[in-house]
Amino acid sequence: MGGADVVPGVSGGTVAFITGIYEEFLDSIKSVNFDNLKLLFTGNFKSFWANINGGFLVTLFLGILISVKSLATLMAYLIQAYPIQLWSFFFGLIIISSMVVLRQVAKWNIGVVLSIGIGIASAYLITSSTPASTPDSLIMVFISGTVAICAMILPGISGAFILLILGKYKYVVEALSNMDIVVILTFAAGCLVGISSFARVVAWLLKKYHNIAIAILSGFMLGSLNKIWPWKQVLEFRLDSHGKKIPFIETNILPSNFYQTTGQDPFILQAILFMAIGFFLVVVIEKIALMIESK
Repeated sequence: MGGADVVPGVSGGTVAFITGIYEEFLDSIKSVNFDNLKLLFTGNFKSFWANINGGFLVTLFLGILISVKSLATLMAYLIQAYPIQLWSFFFGLIIISSMVVLRQVAKWNIGVVLSIGIGIASAYLITSSTPASTPDSLIMVFISGTVAICAMILPGISGAFILLILGKYKYVVEALSNMDIVVILTFAAGCLVGISSFARVVAWLLKKYHNIAIAILSGFMLGSLNKIWPWKQVLEFRLDSHGKKIPFIETNILPSNFYQTTGQDPFILQAILFMAIGFFLVVVIEKIALMIESK
């Protein structure tokens, strides 16, 4: 999940779905409520730890933090050096992941089909949005944290990309680099509010309207393919904190037009290979998750 969240356009929620921990993840976050916090503050730590599934949450978030720390540099390098191969890998991974998720639909009807369409359309509109320019006020930082963390829960929508749309990706990253404690704490507070409230909404939908919720979530995954299409033409660049030009606004183009437009090799065969690797990886992860679950 941490490795996926590093890449603007790929969601850690997708990985949670693939590995079969998504609903446990939501339920564990939802269990951090007033009643359980009261157990903590009254000294009943053992009951508090058991009620919030503490071992699961600590293991998960520790894995995410280690992954973000260790993979951030690697992912940044791969995006720059091998963008087509990397995006092809994620493209294949998300296609097969959405199929795996749809297998959880117990009963198909018109409502499920419409829900898939709603999910696809919503994710497509979000991932097609042009990055905005917003004020650097603490209120906006708080709102950005609230919205971005909600996106990280949703399979197919990247919290990092939501920050780009809100015009806060560079600002938050620089605050982390410069250890701007006020901005970091404000953003973290927004994340806590967002994840605690939104996790409850999604968990409730999965329990009350399971088939519809699964259909919408799989639609989000399919709609996000617009963002990670491997062949793109850069329309506008922006400067990072080191003054280096990086893509800011891009449009998708066909592989056949990629060379004429950019003068670069489209690497079609390699793209197909890495899509296949993405397919294979999901199948392997699903088999491993089923084996662990059966034990």
